[in-house]
Amino acid sequence: MAGQGKTNLISLNGILGLISSFPLITYILEFLKDLVINMMKTAPVPKHIALIMDGNRRYAKSKKLALSEGHSAGADSLIQVLNTCYKLGVAHVTIYAFSIENFNRSQEEVETLFGLLRNRLSLLADNEDSYARINKIKVRIVGNKSLIPEDILQDLEAIEAKTNNLESYRVLNVCFPYTSRDDIAHSVRTISDKVAHDIIRSSDITLETLNENMYMGADTPPLDILVRTSGHTRLSDFMLWQANDRCVIEFVDVLWPDFKFLNIVSVILKWSYYRTLEMEEGYHTTSGTKEKKISSPDIYANLPPPPPLASVTQR
Repeated sequence: MAGQGKTNLISLNGILGLISSFPLITYILEFLKDLVINMMKTAPVPKHIALIMDGNRRYAKSKKLALSEGHSAGADSLIQVLNTCYKLGVAHVTIYAFSIENFNRSQEEVETLFGLLRNRLSLLADNEDSYARINKIKVRIVGNKSLIPEDILQDLEAIEAKTNNLESYRVLNVCFPYTSRDDIAHSVRTISDKVAHDIIRSSDITLETLNENMYMGADTPPLDILVRTSGHTRLSDFMLWQANDRCVIEFVDVLWPDFKFLNIVSVILKWSYYRTLEMEEGYHTTSGTKEKKISSPDIYANLPPPPPLASVTQR
């Protein structure tokens, strides 16, 4: 049944992609998408969503395309997902752009991924009319920057600077290069250095201290949803620390280039539904407790007055 549902969703995405080639149909589809998004805003909305965008290579092989075209198709899917998330009110989106483990791939693919990331982010943020500037998105490179070639790093830091302004209230965290183990090790090293310089005391170190010194910093909200596409049920060393508390993990059996509006909407709707149930359960529990506390004095108030004071020694 799960496979049948996945096939139906992919087919529906394909039909929508076909009919969207007509201008009028495109307008109607965008209107319907906005209508769905506005309806979803009436329910709880996640603040932070992370994406493991897996399946670009398999997509390219299945379509008999060059590997670079598979990654390009994945970048197009990312724009659709970002549009949906930001319109809905998701403030932070984090993407797994490049794992430190990916350095084990061929030099050609590594260079392709580096170049594609730089070019796509440049298109997102390089001028006043770019996607990030218009939509008030702050681009942040998250990860071990010491592993990035100098020329690539300069371009990425320039993109960060261009989008880092007071008007940017949405955030796109680009994990590049990144692994969760390296993130945790970075936090430990940072805290150790602060202790050595008497900035903090070792006795004051808590779980929150570790969290605040991760690559993303203290201003990033807790992770609500982590999505991995392509059907693999593993996290590949991505945000293991952040996904441990109240985070919903969704493994979607769809290749990333096929992950579109309907897919991300279904994930968020599911999260919103269960979060609403949690809130209602918490409300009823709290209401029941309040009723018990309030009802007790009322019961005693309705009792008849006590008899006059008397002593058994009196005659």
